[in-house]
Amino acid sequence: MASDTASPHPKPEPGPVPARPGAARARKFRRRLRTRIVWSFALLGFCLTVLFAYASILARERVENQLVEDVMNRNLEESWRRFVVSGGTNTAAPVQQMKGYLYPPDKLERLREEKPEWYRLKDGIHTMSGTDENGDPFSFRIGVRKTPNAWFYLTYDMGQVALGEVQFKRTLWATVAVFTLLSLLVGWWSASRVMSPVSELANRLRAYRGSSNPTQLGPLFPEDEVGELARALDDYSTRLTEVVQRDREFNADVSHELRTPLAVIRGATELLLSRSGLEPKVEQRLLRIQRAEQACSDLIGSLLLLSRNERGHGASNVAKVADQLLDSHRAQIGGKPLELMLEGEQTLVVDAPEAALSVALGNLIGNAVKYTQEGVVLVRVLEDRVEVIDSGPGLSEEDAAKLFDRGYRGTHAGHSQGGGIGLSIVSRLCDLYGWQVYVRPGAERGVVATLRFTPAEDRAPTALPSPKA
Repeated sequence: MASDTASPHPKPEPGPVPARPGAARARKFRRRLRTRIVWSFALLGFCLTVLFAYASILARERVENQLVEDVMNRNLEESWRRFVVSGGTNTAAPVQQMKGYLYPPDKLERLREEKPEWYRLKDGIHTMSGTDENGDPFSFRIGVRKTPNAWFYLTYDMGQVALGEVQFKRTLWATVAVFTLLSLLVGWWSASRVMSPVSELANRLRAYRGSSNPTQLGPLFPEDEVGELARALDDYSTRLTEVVQRDREFNADVSHELRTPLAVIRGATELLLSRSGLEPKVEQRLLRIQRAEQACSDLIGSLLLLSRNERGHGASNVAKVADQLLDSHRAQIGGKPLELMLEGEQTLVVDAPEAALSVALGNLIGNAVKYTQEGVVLVRVLEDRVEVIDSGPGLSEEDAAKLFDRGYRGTHAGHSQGGGIGLSIVSRLCDLYGWQVYVRPGAERGVVATLRFTPAEDRAPTALPSPKA
């Protein structure tokens, strides 16, 4: 049956299409959700322990500095007190494991020569670090008290403090690693607990596939978010089942009601054709009515299979069906200088009813005949496909991108009748039977429309959903 779309066929030549990736996507989504929960816990634990470690280091440094400064200030005061009490004869003695130095005015010049960096220091607590003459690092605090009578210096070696600080930091970072790992384990356990009811819900939904009377999911889950989701799925399933059931009943009713008048038309035309002495014009019109009735019957059968998502079976000879379609279209050419030809493999058989093959191939041939004003429409049957080659006006890029869209009428459709659904039906039939349909520009002009068949042994079985699934 001719379609209403511009020249023959759809989509540019495709590669293999992956079959039904929905389940894989669902599993990937579950893994991603579980992973997000686990890593959220790990990240939370890591951030909290890092903040705690950083705060601990800052607090330790601040408290330590304050304690060291307080001790050194007290020792400086004690050194000055001893100096005053002794009348300037007592030097600053070590107090609390610190080293004290006293420089009276007569020794300041020597201090400037031996330790110029000390000489330049002002009153207060200072930090000095660097390397000694042996290349070993050093770090110490030095307290300075300068009076007219003497200069006091008090040093506090920070080497042990620095070593303790390094050990303290190592302990903190080890704690960060331990608590991060612990958070990762807690996150994995929590994710398992959180995802367990969701996984159970998904498993029950998969178990209902193909069931004609699935159990309600809501009563199987507690009154929480998952239970609410289960009840929403029950409601959606009920409404969807009603819609699908009404749709199937409508299709079945329409199919039955249309087959009855078609059967009457078939019987009447066969009876009239059996009479002898019919005028040639009358006989031609009766034959045209007969072909139209057969095309309508094929289309009704194919649409009914599509509505049920059921793949019919049969052994259909492609060359035979193509020859019948070409004969039908020869009677409708009218006065166009157009030749319809068939060539190629005569033994190609596909596992599909002749009605489905006739609808799919008939739309391709019908488009080629409709949009080719002169020349040749060649149907070439090959080992695994059939090509419809025309010498028409060709195919624009816009048409090639939209030919399979339901309701689209090509740029060459003009004022021709039709709703632009023929190639949409072909596309759906190809999806149902695992075929491929595509177009490419002809060698010189026109279009080559290809219908490629998938061998039965290479085609994965299709799971057919139940009306109530």
